[in-house]
Amino acid sequence: MAAAKGTITQVVASISGGLKPAPVAALEQKFLQQLIMGTSTNTPVWDDPEPELEAVAFKLEIEREAALARIAKKQQSKLLAQQINGQLHMSLKAELANQLASAEVIQHLSPVSDKHLLLLELLHSSKLDLSRLRPIIDGQVWLARDLTNMVNSPVFGARKPQNSDLQVTDLKLVLGYIGLDNLRLLIPFYLCRHWLPLGHTSLLWINRKLWRYAQIQGVAVRALAALHEQDGALLYSLALMRQLGASVILGIGAAIFEQLRGNWLREASKARDKELYDAVAVSEFPAAEICQQVAELGMQLNWQLPQWLGFADSELVLQLRALQDLAGFEQMSLPAQLVAKASCYAQGLLLEEANQLSFRDKQLLHSYYEMSEQELIRLQGQNYRKLTLF
Repeated sequence: MAAAKGTITQVVASISGGLKPAPVAALEQKFLQQLIMGTSTNTPVWDDPEPELEAVAFKLEIEREAALARIAKKQQSKLLAQQINGQLHMSLKAELANQLASAEVIQHLSPVSDKHLLLLELLHSSKLDLSRLRPIIDGQVWLARDLTNMVNSPVFGARKPQNSDLQVTDLKLVLGYIGLDNLRLLIPFYLCRHWLPLGHTSLLWINRKLWRYAQIQGVAVRALAALHEQDGALLYSLALMRQLGASVILGIGAAIFEQLRGNWLREASKARDKELYDAVAVSEFPAAEICQQVAELGMQLNWQLPQWLGFADSELVLQLRALQDLAGFEQMSLPAQLVAKASCYAQGLLLEEANQLSFRDKQLLHSYYEMSEQELIRLQGQNYRKLTLF
């Protein structure tokens, strides 16, 4: 056993830090496939952003199983279902590629706005004050509502004045109660959750896994920031924004899928073709096709979309660009390296939960990202099951 571990150590030591080697890229691709294409499970997450969709998704799954049972009785219907599924996926792949090739289309379909990015920019400004934040937050009704609900929640009660049972509704008071330091964590939390492609039943489980992955990265990077005496709030924003590209691509792909499938279902219904209707109804979400686009464009879109919206010179955008890892880990700035390490640790943790990470694979990841013993001890001591922002 000792000899085997020694051999592994020699192998992984040779890949530290430089241009990303094929084994590390393959492991990260494996994680992405597990995240998007893995088995659908009701994964518990902090502050689940879309619990109301669960009943809808459950109902649709029952209807799909009933249609599958009808199809199973007829071989001809089974072949038709396979053909329809293939045609639907081909149509989506072509349309998705067309839409992702246009910067204008992506900006139009993306939930990310210049106001969101301006808020993130101001949060990390040396001249930050509430008077600059308040009018922008007030213009984002959903964000003002989320922050107000946070202040009025039982969790926040201990921070309000004693014997105060009144509901706080004035935004100025809400922001005052929260404070600037906590806003630097809460606003990125709510913004990046808002960017998730919510409202799509086909993405219910993927959203939950993506959000949990983002939050594990957030916990990990704040621990690393404390160890290296870096700005934990800035790195937390970076860790959450690392999912921006994936969120946008998933949302565009899900919208195309639901539109195509809906059109085909209506055509089959008009034609009174029950077999065709069932074949379309059981079509599977094209996770493989969308996963491929996320793998190819996700990291690039993380910084390109903010750049298109006028934030090319933002510190956050510059660090996101560095995280694309084109020149190798060693060439990254320290903030980007810490975010990459947090992502590496989060990927390993989630792959281990799915029993898809060997000891050698973990050593490969830790070696490339130059994880020190002190960093691993600090990361292993965090609670990744409970989120504590402040």
